[in-house]
Amino acid sequence: MRLPAATSLALLLLAGSAAAQAPGPAAPPAAPTAETVVARVDGEPITIGDVGEAARLLPEELRAAPPQILYPLLLDQIITQRALVSAARRAGLDRDPAVAARIRRAEEQELQQALISREISGSISEEALRERYRREIAGRPSEEEIRARHILLPSEAEARAALAEVRRPGTDFAEVARRRSIGPAAQEGGDLGFFRRDDMVQEFADAAFALQAGQISETPVRTQFGWHVIKVEERRAAPPPPFEAVRDALRQQVVEEQVGAVVERVRAAAEIERLNLDGTPWQGPSPPASGRGGLLDGATPPPAAPQRR
Repeated sequence: MRLPAATSLALLLLAGSAAAQAPGPAAPPAAPTAETVVARVDGEPITIGDVGEAARLLPEELRAAPPQILYPLLLDQIITQRALVSAARRAGLDRDPAVAARIRRAEEQELQQALISREISGSISEEALRERYRREIAGRPSEEEIRARHILLPSEAEARAALAEVRRPGTDFAEVARRRSIGPAAQEGGDLGFFRRDDMVQEFADAAFALQAGQISETPVRTQFGWHVIKVEERRAAPPPPFEAVRDALRQQVVEEQVGAVVERVRAAAEIERLNLDGTPWQGPSPPASGRGGLLDGATPPPAAPQRR
């Protein structure tokens, strides 16, 4: 049996302690295993495996603590938990209807998760994620992006004055932006870096993407943020994001698809009967199944991506 790393640490600690306490000429005691009992609470055993499981659930930074520190703390925590559970059972709380209902719901949640984990385990390989990346991201046509500067001003008159200044021969657009612009990019000479059309509000994007490299907008462009004078510095085909940058998002997408497939398959195999509140057969349409529980599980849509200006 392969033991979790935290269990192995506990075994090493106990094995070392046993060896240190053993008399010199006597044979060393049998090596402890995950089933070795290290404490009892009201007769219920606590094993090294229990300590290892508690360690596995700790945050990574806590799991890195020395075993001689971590082990006794975890064991004491488990002893406290078992003592509380034992007291609750003696008080008959496990037979309380409300408590029993909560226990049943927790059991149902664990069973659902266990089934889904078993069904999709091992099917989300690194190579499968890379293949999806090659097909859906790296392999799709490149989108154009531009690098532009802008001068943002609160009024059309001020924007036209700035436009007249930057059109004079020898004028440095970046210097005028630093001096005149009220936008957050003013200190960088109005430089917005590279962006795609969808990154900007429509009025700004339409004007900027109509310009070639080196061109300045013919007239100020009005948006919800004010009046802009725009200069395009470069145009290029946008490179796809590296695999490492999208790996987690791809994996989440695959997991959600596979969970949805498992749910659909399980529902199709189940015998389902819908009833009205009066007990008569339900005649209306069935709501669509959802792999994530739909709106009833508290899920909320992701926030919209902020638009730059």
